[in-house]
Amino acid sequence: MGGLKVKRAAGRKVDNLIKTIVSPLWSGRTGEGFKRCFFKDERLDVQRRTMMTVLWMLIPCVLGCGAAKNGAETPSTPNAKDEIADEEVPMAEREVVGETIEKVVERCGDKDRPRIERGVRQVAANWRSSDGDDEAFGAFCVEQFIADEAQLEVLHARIQDNLEQVHGHLLEVERYLREPTDLTRGDILPIDQMFAGYDLRSHVVEDLFTSKIAFVALLNFEDATLEEMLEDGGAWSRDAWARVRLAQMFSSRVPSEVEQQITAAFVGADDYINNYNIHMHHLLTSDGRRLFPEDLRLISHWGLRDELKAQYGQEGALERQRMIFEVMKAIVTQEIPAVVIDNPKVDWVVAANEVRPAGEDAKKKIPAKPEGNRRFEKMLGTFEAVRLADPYHTKTPTYVDRKFEVDREISKEQVVSLLESVLTAPVLEDVGALVSKRLGRPLEPFDVWYNGFTSRGDHSEKDLDAKVRAKYPSLEAFKKDIPSILGKLGFDKGTAAFLASKIEVDPARGAGHAWGADRREDSAHLRTRLGKDGMDYKGYNIAIHELGHNVEQVLSLNKMDHNLLAGVPNTAFTEGFAFTFQARDLELLGLPSKSPDKKHLTAVDTLWSTAEIAGVAMVDIALWDWLYENPGATPDELAAATARIAKDVWNRYFARVFGTKDQIHLAIYSHIIDGGMYTPDYPIGLIIQYQLEKHFEEKGLAGEMERMCRLGMLTPQAWMQAAVGAPISARPLIEDAVSAAAALKSAK
Repeated sequence: MGGLKVKRAAGRKVDNLIKTIVSPLWSGRTGEGFKRCFFKDERLDVQRRTMMTVLWMLIPCVLGCGAAKNGAETPSTPNAKDEIADEEVPMAEREVVGETIEKVVERCGDKDRPRIERGVRQVAANWRSSDGDDEAFGAFCVEQFIADEAQLEVLHARIQDNLEQVHGHLLEVERYLREPTDLTRGDILPIDQMFAGYDLRSHVVEDLFTSKIAFVALLNFEDATLEEMLEDGGAWSRDAWARVRLAQMFSSRVPSEVEQQITAAFVGADDYINNYNIHMHHLLTSDGRRLFPEDLRLISHWGLRDELKAQYGQEGALERQRMIFEVMKAIVTQEIPAVVIDNPKVDWVVAANEVRPAGEDAKKKIPAKPEGNRRFEKMLGTFEAVRLADPYHTKTPTYVDRKFEVDREISKEQVVSLLESVLTAPVLEDVGALVSKRLGRPLEPFDVWYNGFTSRGDHSEKDLDAKVRAKYPSLEAFKKDIPSILGKLGFDKGTAAFLASKIEVDPARGAGHAWGADRREDSAHLRTRLGKDGMDYKGYNIAIHELGHNVEQVLSLNKMDHNLLAGVPNTAFTEGFAFTFQARDLELLGLPSKSPDKKHLTAVDTLWSTAEIAGVAMVDIALWDWLYENPGATPDELAAATARIAKDVWNRYFARVFGTKDQIHLAIYSHIIDGGMYTPDYPIGLIIQYQLEKHFEEKGLAGEMERMCRLGMLTPQAWMQAAVGAPISARPLIEDAVSAAAALKSAK
């Protein structure tokens, strides 16, 4: 997992912050505990204390941020109409706009008229009565428009450098505040969840508007549309791209109260997912047998899925896989007893859905009260939060629009078409037949996660765990080995050392993730799970995936000519690099595949994996469409819709391959609940990865990856064309899978 960095905003008034957060915490018995926590706990190291000092310094001095009034009181939801209640005519439609354009033209000359017209109108689209009256608007535009190219370049550089520091420092504070909820460092206190949901950056955009900085950017630089970027971007210089990206940072003006509620909703969903663990030793068969070892604690969905995949080729695997599958279905339907979630004190007879005290006689029962659609309450919470921002995005009025046209810069129709090209490919049935033949039985629905085509299937999970634990008994050992890992991937010694110096490794409370930096002086963070005996294979596999994200994040920030172009076009591209690293995990352990059919096996394995996650993405997209069609839905209604949609996607794309209908397990993915339609980036990332791999076969990985990362945030197709000489397409993967399936079918 990773994520495209989001440069959100920060900054309310410090008096509100002190009044609503600091003062209550500093007084009384709660205050004593607060002081002990931050200043008297001997476990706190120097870095932790230093970061708290930075937090206190940043809030009043850098940004003047604050919190909602009245402490725990939920901030009122702004209404777009209230914002312009005192304006009979929106600024963008007033006569003063045309008059101002002529005044600026008179001052600067007619040669700049196109820039002037666009800039003044971009300012007008975001100007509110609180920003000033008609006279103030006109005066601002006349005074602040810059015609001289040299001065314009200086302005752009100054804004860019300052924003790097603002966003970068705030990201560091946010990362620190979320450590208790993101990392396995002690119990989570109620105050930890409050701080994790407190988004310092939610105020930055609004503060940049009220300070007029955002208006200076909009007046002088072009906020290009997606259509303009796709049509004209190929001829733009690097400077032109950076200028467009600057203006796009202010293409909408969402109130800080709304941004804060969005952050709180996603943090709440993350917390729910991060603590959704199943203690596998406490799952019982109908006759009372335990199929899994002690202390095996798996997070949903990642841990459950990976354990199911790890069972292929193991003795007695089918019974264990079927039990995991039943657990998955119980989570989706919410029939899972709430008491078994992350609780080693009870046993769960999965088939009968009965709960008893751990190790007690079967006659002793505990009420198996279902979880009760809490899963869907969390998803509704994120939907209701992001919908608050809809009125402030005139060009992209729904979150679905923004995810595709703004975040991905690929239309929903194009993404769906790309995914369907894989899901409807006839070769998928041929690959399914190969899977069935290899298993020696008819396919079962969970075989959508079959992983036996890869060399991983040649090694037992137990052996892999032992090898990884011996090599990485701690996260410090993994961190120390990063230069060696990168060297094996082809990075020269100097580059490997530099990359390793910019990557920190932390123990994840959830499944794991990568968190990049926003300023070059900071480091990227790799988070993965660590067991009590050291890193196991699952944790290592995640770590290598996240390392791919981190390498991209470090290169695309520190090697970039313009900070405003830092990153890659969208999350799918960083996933593509992460999958590229992950595919080499056994090779990096010294266990390369020796199969002569490696290329063929890779093609069919990638197609099978891409189809599986494409199905998940189709469920995710359909669910968000349904939410907008049913904005007043209840958790029960969302649960029912999820089941219907998951079955429909399965029946449409998978039933012909598996011979079964009405399956719901594609809805198990946790990112459907807390990711805000993140899952489409996975199949797109796999498709991109396959195209990258074919390029790396000829050109090599390390040097080409660095070149690609330095391309920055172009549009996806422009980036792909520059990177590999072709647009994003599943055709290479499908064509190779057709050849591979035929070759493997004919092989003895």
